[in-house]
Amino acid sequence: MESTEKRVINIYTESNPNPNSLKFVTDFLLVSESVDFPSPVSTANCPLAQDLFRFSFVKRVFFSSNFITVTKSDDIEWIEVTPMIKSLIKGYLEEGKPLFNEKFVPENLSPTAGDSEIVGKIKVILDEYIRPAVEQDGGAITFSSFNDGVVKVILQGSCSGCPSSTITLKAGIENLLKKMIPEVQEVVAENA
Repeated sequence: MESTEKRVINIYTESNPNPNSLKFVTDFLLVSESVDFPSPVSTANCPLAQDLFRFSFVKRVFFSSNFITVTKSDDIEWIEVTPMIKSLIKGYLEEGKPLFNEKFVPENLSPTAGDSEIVGKIKVILDEYIRPAVEQDGGAITFSSFNDGVVKVILQGSCSGCPSSTITLKAGIENLLKKMIPEVQEVVAENA
């Protein structure tokens, strides 16, 4: 007789600086690279994100390491919807369903051979110093470009639309990059 023992998943929530975003944290690694779903259209290869967007109040879904950040609309309170979201995620994961279908291809954001020395340094600093801190708050930061002293980044997850993101960007990220790489004059969010 086969055992069909269901995996028990523990999920807890963490707030972050964005009042419309909430982290749903699991006790195991979900993804090795962050994945952002800014709209239902972007979820074609992620059934769990598709299911979350079926809630009309869900505005963004973001996966990173061991958590999923959900961003909701302004017109509803977390206390009203947290149990529904938590139940959906827990049920999905306990059933052992795959997060992504076979057509999903993650972006490779690591330094590449084609990067200039400065771009390589920027990516390393973002990856080693900045990304872990941003992920603590349920978000992510992705390098976009570097031209004429200006670093462009993409803010994802709870960072997207967060009232504190401009302060984080200028006081934290820009200051660190300018200090470590003299060629950097400014950091701007492409999606701000």
